[in-house]
Amino acid sequence: MQERCVVELKNVNKTYYNGVATPVLFDINLCVAPGEFVSVVGASGSGKTTLLNIIGLLDAPTSGQVILHGRDVSQFSEDERAQMRREYLGFIFQFYYLLPEFTVLENALMPCRISNCKEMDAKRARAIELLQQVGLGNRIDYHPGQLSGGQQQRVAIVRALTNDPALVLADEPTGTLDSKSGLAVFELMKELNRTTGKSFLMVTHDEGFAREADRTLPIVDGRIGG
Repeated sequence: MQERCVVELKNVNKTYYNGVATPVLFDINLCVAPGEFVSVVGASGSGKTTLLNIIGLLDAPTSGQVILHGRDVSQFSEDERAQMRREYLGFIFQFYYLLPEFTVLENALMPCRISNCKEMDAKRARAIELLQQVGLGNRIDYHPGQLSGGQQQRVAIVRALTNDPALVLADEPTGTLDSKSGLAVFELMKELNRTTGKSFLMVTHDEGFAREADRTLPIVDGRIGG
């Protein structure tokens, strides 16, 4: 039976302690459904990056539950969280983080190489298929320095999908791009969401892009919905 939520947060709170307690998130409840494209929009300091880090298992909540693929991962160890990240999550960052010494195809396959994927030939074929789909089929042997910013972000999007994740997390994916390239990247993510059936959760400060998602969640002062 299909899970109702790819990821679900239940009453999640986050407080950082550095001599003094600094609360950042307050009673967050959130469900991302299979195949859904959700945007979280908020100003700098609103808590959206902390929220993404908790969903991406890069940080743990102070209290509350994070349920990923039906498992409560709230109190997982770092090794356990890393395993869940490799199996169920893909990441697209504001900065592309491509390795300049590797080709486009090698960068796209990097998550598989790091996690020692089985069936590498099948993963390679899938990566080539995705690179063709995003208009880079004739550039698989190029290096990042030979690509524009928008093209590099397309490689990063393919990299996020290579391990066949249940959920793709995008952190300000158009933040470093000009308006034309940013729109192209956003439309590409929407198209891949439609064609692959993967869930996407995008954090952005761009309300125009946010409104084009299936669902838009404003976050203000650490609270969903303001």
